[in-house]
Amino acid sequence: MVKFDYTKEEVKLFRKLNSPQKIQDYLNSMKFNFRGDGVFSSPRVVIKSKKADCLEGALLAAAILEFHGHKPIIVDLRSSRKPFDYDHVVTVFKKFDCFGAISKTNHGVLRYREPVYKTARELVMSFFHEYFLDNRQKTLREYSEPFNLSSIKHINWRTTDADLWEIHEILDKVRHYPVLSKQQIKNLRKADKVEILAGQIVEYRKK
Repeated sequence: MVKFDYTKEEVKLFRKLNSPQKIQDYLNSMKFNFRGDGVFSSPRVVIKSKKADCLEGALLAAAILEFHGHKPIIVDLRSSRKPFDYDHVVTVFKKFDCFGAISKTNHGVLRYREPVYKTARELVMSFFHEYFLDNRQKTLREYSEPFNLSSIKHINWRTTDADLWEIHEILDKVRHYPVLSKQQIKNLRKADKVEILAGQIVEYRKK
């Protein structure tokens, strides 16, 4: 068990969240962080504010898994730039020798993945058909190598009050793998209109 400098309240919370399912439920209970100013908060700040975006949620989930003896692993899902779509970050865990994912999102898609995928690529591809824009374009293009956050030694990413934008930059430099060839991209069918409607279901409304 890794303790670091967690408070008694944080330790008590982490002990309760002793499975990926419970961690996902906890993230779902948090409001979505619509700030969008390129400032990313540590797990400690997220717990206090009770809101998170996908990267903040991934960091918190990774910290809790680490507390319980797992490696704090995240994966970056990189989207297209033309048309532009946002990247998404998930926390990856293994159970039954299979990959699963914890995901903080405000939408009805790109959510939790059960540990039933044999490889990281297989897990990533489970998000492919849900990754689209309102113009019906499917936009998932690459995914990163699973990145171990414990390799970051110069940033106190678990409990700092400082901005963690640097982690976004670090993750962007990690090796990424394409999920499609140029021919496959040209051959993509647009998402159905009913899929677009389903994708517009959200948990929290931006004020």
